[in-house]
Amino acid sequence: MIKKGEWVLIRKTILEPHERAPQVPDDTKKVPLIMWVKGRLQADAQIGDIVEIITQTGRVEQGALLEANPTYRHSFGEFIPELLVIGDQVREILFGGDAK
Repeated sequence: MIKKGEWVLIRKTILEPHERAPQVPDDTKKVPLIMWVKGRLQADAQIGDIVEIITQTGRVEQGALLEANPTYRHSFGEFIPELLVIGDQVREILFGGDAK
């Protein structure tokens, strides 16, 4: 179980193949347009559940839950929860209040 408030990655289908624009290349028309986005989970959930998140910029998104505490795979290191807190603190200092 992944708890509310955890930093997570979701997958959302933006366009199905039949909804793609007619001018896109044929190979592109065959696959859906997919978005992966990270944010804070808004309710406890399990991998695969359709969930709602709030992104770091305050956007609300829904999609299938893929993983908790997602890590970049290009060798910049592991996810560091403290950096999210520091980012929130910097915004508070610079902008005051809930400036997301």
